[in-house]
This record gives sequence, C-alpha cells and structure tokens, in this order.
Amino acid sequence: MRIDGSIALVTGANRGLGRHLAQQLLDRGAAKVYAAARNPDSVDLDGVVPLGLDITDVAAVQAAADAARDVTLLVNNAGGYTPAGLLDAPLDDIRADMDTNFFGTLLVTRAFAPHLIANAPGAVLNVASVLAWVHPYRAGAYACSKAALWAQTDAVREAFAPHSVTVTALHVGYLDTDMTAAIEGPKSDPAAVAAAALDGVENGTIEVLADQLTQHVKAQLSADRGTAPQPQGTPR
Repeated sequence: MRIDGSIALVTGANRGLGRHLAQQLLDRGAAKVYAAARNPDSVDLDGVVPLGLDITDVAAVQAAADAARDVTLLVNNAGGYTPAGLLDAPLDDIRADMDTNFFGTLLVTRAFAPHLIANAPGAVLNVASVLAWVHPYRAGAYACSKAALWAQTDAVREAFAPHSVTVTALHVGYLDTDMTAAIEGPKSDPAAVAAAALDGVENGTIEVLADQLTQHVKAQLSADRGTAPQPQGTPR
C-alpha cells in the first residue's frame, strides 16, 4: 500500500508512538491523518484532524467510524498496561488490559472494516508487543492481552485478504515513552520504530520486528522449552 495520498487514522495519537506515527504519516504524504485520542484537545500536531475516540466505548467507536468513512489506513496504536499478575491481581485489572488491547482494537477494526473494504486498497497496522511471545508473571495481564491481539491480527488478516486490505503487526520491546518512564533498561526510539512500522505497511509485511530483543524472542519460539520447573516460593 502507498502511504502517499492515503487517508489514515491513528488511535492514541496524542503522545508516544502514536504521535510519531501520525507525524510520519504526514511526512510521507498522507492526504489526511485523523489523530484519535480520548481527549482530542490533547492532540498538538499541526496538519492532522483531531478526533475523539475511546476505543473501549462502543458508541464512541461507531461515532468515529461514521466521521471518518474515507479511511484507507487504520493504525490501532492505542493500548493500556496494568502491572497485574494473573494469580493475585484483581480481575478488574486483568479485564482492563483485555478490554483495551484486545477488545478495544477489535471494536475499532470491526467498525472501520466496511470503509477499508469500500476504499481498498487499504491496510491495518496493529501495535502488538514482544510480550505476545514471552510472558513475565508481573506483566501477565498485559502479555495475555497482547498474545490475544497477535492471534486477532492473524485472523483478521485472513478475513481482509480477499478485499485488498493488508494487515501488519508491529512487535517491539520497551519504547522510550511515558508508559515505560519508570522502567530501567534499554529502550527503543519511538521515531525509529514508527518508521520501521510504516515501511512494513508500505511493503505489505506481515510482522515488523522492531528491535533486537523482539527478533531474538521470535527466533526462539520453536525452541524446545524442556520440562516445567518445579514450584519454588512465590512467583516473581
């Protein structure tokens, strides 16, 4: 798909990776970029069309789809993170990550599917995570939601394929954004990740592995994991 001349919508476009994606879409010649956020007044990019959108609100999602019927490129970037372990966190915290990262993305994709098909050729970019494939206990809820999003992405790719709409998944480790401000360790430049993601969209790439950590983890998926360790103490 050519980004030059496209009509794009980016969820969570007011900050972090979403803001970089919206800016780079403009830089690459997108004819229009809808910058969606729960509070459209928080969008501060010149040249975009701010759009109010809470991806967990069915009515808000439908209203956004009604307002942006010309979309040819949907970027499902909005997401949430709750540091919730599956055995001890409140179920509401676990549901929050699933409601946002899995069901919220699905709501938006379903709402915009008729427009993407009618305006084809088109594309969808889903922002997944390396945690779709590796599942640390304290990020259990988030990891489960991103693993489910990975499966969702593959399933909708098959559904869109006959209609000339491609679907790309972006997998990345820690990004240097507000969400990871309290986390120590190496972090990827969101501008570089956004560029790699949009290159993938233009090339029709199925999965963009945006950093070395993600590439390493994906390469290990077929490795024999051996026997399960014996329980020792409390989960970490």
